Amino acid sequence: MNIRGRNKISPEFNMSSMTDIVFLLLIFFMIASTLVTTNAIDILLPTASGKTENKKSIAVSIKKDLTFYIDQSKVEVQNLEAELLQLLQKETAPTLVLRAEKSVPVDYVVKVMDIANRNKFKIILAVNPN
Repeated sequence: MNIRGRNKISPEFNMSSMTDIVFLLLIFFMIASTLVTTNAIDILLPTASGKTENKKSIAVSIKKDLTFYIDQSKVEVQNLEAELLQLLQKETAPTLVLRAEKSVPVDYVVKVMDIANRNKFKIILAVNPN
């Protein structure tokens, strides 16, 4: 009498279901990454080594045509300090991120730094990493 089970266990491993899952995850992350938008004005930053801390802060951008922006709203140079004071009055440690294009004269960058210094704002200069 031959007593053996009819079901044989195969020692082979089928990878097709694993590759399907990886492929679906790849497609999901590719689609999800295109939906992410940055909350900034498109400017060409200078390059430097170092790291910018990401905290809750207000971004001041200066474009090459010398237009000033607070976050994404355009601001006149004369009204810049008043707008910053209004936005940062409730913050305990107010922080500005200064995003100036390469071609902006240093006088305008120093003007924003002077406003931050007078009002005791911490200022971070945004650059592109090397």
